[in-house]
Amino acid sequence: MSEFSLDLSEDQLQIQKWVHDFAEDVIRPAAHEWDEREETPWPIIEEAARIGLYSFDFMTQCFFDPGGLMMPIANEELAWGDAGIGLAIFGSALGLAGIVANGTPEQLGEWGPQCFGTPEKIQMAAFAVSEPDAGSDVSSLRTRAVYDQAKDEWVINGTKTWITNGGIADIHVVVAAVDPELGSRGQASFIVPPGTPGLSAGQKFKKMGIRASHTGEVILDDVRVPGHCLLGGKEKLDAKMARAREGKKSNSQAAMATFEATRPSVGAQALGISRAAYEYALDYAKERKAFGRLIIENQGIAFKLADMKMRIDASRLLVWRAAWMGRTGKPFVAGEGSMSKLYAGETAVWVTEQAIQIMGGYGYIREHPVERWHRDSKIYTIFEGTSEIQRLIIARAVSGIHIK
Repeated sequence: MSEFSLDLSEDQLQIQKWVHDFAEDVIRPAAHEWDEREETPWPIIEEAARIGLYSFDFMTQCFFDPGGLMMPIANEELAWGDAGIGLAIFGSALGLAGIVANGTPEQLGEWGPQCFGTPEKIQMAAFAVSEPDAGSDVSSLRTRAVYDQAKDEWVINGTKTWITNGGIADIHVVVAAVDPELGSRGQASFIVPPGTPGLSAGQKFKKMGIRASHTGEVILDDVRVPGHCLLGGKEKLDAKMARAREGKKSNSQAAMATFEATRPSVGAQALGISRAAYEYALDYAKERKAFGRLIIENQGIAFKLADMKMRIDASRLLVWRAAWMGRTGKPFVAGEGSMSKLYAGETAVWVTEQAIQIMGGYGYIREHPVERWHRDSKIYTIFEGTSEIQRLIIARAVSGIHIK
């Protein structure tokens, strides 16, 4: 087991520099263009695939890093370049995380590489949970999966929404209700392979921020998938639901097992936005003069920057702790995963707002990137569990009471 350390290993430092250089040289110069276009930045994904950044091998290296820090480190650097493009590159990792969290080693070996494809034939993955009437409340999913025993197939019907890469992905990991009466404990995750009849793309959403990342609806109309596409297998699902019917506790739920694993990485993305805005505002304050002196010489500006730096570093500590705990198997007894995502997300909103305030009118125009960073930051208090849901998880964990 890896001991927690703030000293990064040589491998982690090399990955950090490698991803940062890509973010600085490739992502940042293109960020404004793809934000304006609101399209998937295929040329940048292709370049990321060419160097091995967008690949199953790199993602598994991050997932299985002994200290658990490689994934948040990479996410922070990509989001420092641009959160929308970073999500376009790492969005497939959420689908992969769904397979890692719920599948068997054999399923990971079969479907994991297909989440990314090859530099010559790029593929994408999507993790489809949210629905029009079930965003934060994942226990109320209406998408149904019914087992056809005669054909050993699952028939899936429903509509998913707010899905990263939804409809354009090759591999869709879909969470559906098998026994709706059991709520979230009656749900399972399924692989929908490329080209499966009945799966189609619905509406593509035009968003306030992270515009280079595709977000859309996924429509499932009598989608049939083979029995082996049930992640974890039917025997494991039947046993889990039997325990649920008997009132026994379950160790994991299909959607939550994935979110628990990915929340520190989502927090790291928010952290990257915060760091970008802080660095930009700091440089501006050291160059901009008003009333005959640099504006950083005023306490009103200097204290903002001090608070920004303090909250960024606190966010990173929470993210790294949660990532290390998740990787080394330490339980989140106080909602540590939720803490990291909650604090880093709200910090990103606050820090980017302070950066705009420091820059005044210049911070509000598109000539400078801080207004984009502010727009990008807001989603981090909403997706993968709103701030309110994160607080609920933490409150339940520390109190032992099922707070509603």
